Amino acid sequence: MFIDLEDDPRENGPALGDERTTLVEALRCQRLTLEMKCSGLDAEAMARRSVEPSTMSLLGLVRHLAEMERATFREMMSGQDVPRLFCSDTDRDGDFDGAVADSQVVADAWDAWRAEVDFATRFVAEAPSLDITGNDPLNRHGSGGGPMSLREVLVGMIEEYARHLGHADLLRERIDGRLGQ
Repeated sequence: MFIDLEDDPRENGPALGDERTTLVEALRCQRLTLEMKCSGLDAEAMARRSVEPSTMSLLGLVRHLAEMERATFREMMSGQDVPRLFCSDTDRDGDFDGAVADSQVVADAWDAWRAEVDFATRFVAEAPSLDITGNDPLNRHGSGGGPMSLREVLVGMIEEYARHLGHADLLRERIDGRLGQ
């Protein structure tokens, strides 16, 4: 196992929570899993690519998920006009392309991800209900090109993490043989 179950921060969360508690806890566990999959790795391991021609790496996933948190909670849900963190109109894959083996790049990625997670956590905690909506006019989040409820956003973020944590399992196994849990 990756870690002892007694030390797993994802275990023993609320089991009979209401809808908000259940969704928030599920997303919290996905976020913790990302941190676990990357724990103990140096910059070279974090930036190691999966298989050519893919640019996917654990560092790229951290950067990508920071971008997703930002676009979802800051931009769509709270309506902030903020720049992208790692991507641009000329480098749409900057989150993965810029994931290079440099300890400062790794530290910056984690700082950005944690800042976006902190913002999202506060936003959700302060939201009056899961029925509030954000606007997704370009259909970047699966709305079909219109409003999305916070409920749909939370489910979408859980799905986003789950998809990429499968990638993280394979990347980590390739790096040092540690298997997913």
